[in-house]
Amino acid sequence: MENKANVQTIFSEKPFAEKKFIEIKGRRMAYIDEGEGDPIVFQHGNPTSSYLWRNIMPYCRGLGRLIACDLIGMGDSEKLPGSGPEQYTYSVQRSFLFALWEELKLERNVTLVLHDWGSVLGFDWANQHRSRVQGIVHMEALAIPFKWNEFEPKVRELFRALRSPAGEELVLKNNVFIEKVLPGGICRELSGAEMAEYRRPYLNEGEDRRPTLSFPRQIALDGSPKEVAEVVTDYGNWLKESPVPKLWIHGNPGAVENDSLREFCRTWPNQSEITVKGKHFLQEDSPMEIGEAIAGFVKKLR
Repeated sequence: MENKANVQTIFSEKPFAEKKFIEIKGRRMAYIDEGEGDPIVFQHGNPTSSYLWRNIMPYCRGLGRLIACDLIGMGDSEKLPGSGPEQYTYSVQRSFLFALWEELKLERNVTLVLHDWGSVLGFDWANQHRSRVQGIVHMEALAIPFKWNEFEPKVRELFRALRSPAGEELVLKNNVFIEKVLPGGICRELSGAEMAEYRRPYLNEGEDRRPTLSFPRQIALDGSPKEVAEVVTDYGNWLKESPVPKLWIHGNPGAVENDSLREFCRTWPNQSEITVKGKHFLQEDSPMEIGEAIAGFVKKLR
């Protein structure tokens, strides 16, 4: 009975805290902001929301101000009007998130905890605000521009389809990121309540699901799209020189990391590494190990 209770505690279905709302560029954005002190900012990617961090943030209680934002069009942040193939690009997501972070006054001693597209956004912001950053935690991060031939055949096939006209049916109609990619990237089976929360922003077929399609079309692959490839290259050049303390959390078996990425990230100075059980959404398989590692990392910084 005791083990079962522990597991239930580790895998809570409830959000970490009630969300707050703020208007950014004329749209309502949702975020969690709890506690006091230097900020620890948890940033999700595709197709998740701040809900991804619900079982990790509790380990950092008392260590600072805990912040987790929902990207525009995701979680409880508002959908954008006039949605279509040109909407929810990296530059659009960045403009909203960086404006929100400015409103939240992330001015000094910021620790970033980054996953998936949250890593691109967080690394980019850190590169532009180097003096504000105290530490960086990254997992399943998009740390380098990728090449098509580095993808496994099944993954390559999926992403080629997503970046073709077939992507609209796969995502806007069939909701493939929520129904297939998300559960496929987790070792355990999510509960009905957990899946319902991840589905909630994307219940309506069509453009409400556009954010989850735009992201795979923005991954820097063989140098395209050029503007994203340049962002990733720029922050990579900084990270391989920066003395900012870093914690790299690997998943076993993981999903994003390949030999090129590992080789590059191992050049980053002042970095420690741990490995936890998980595919891509490590937070849903190893929240305790991740939470304890982040808390230990932050305590050393402060």
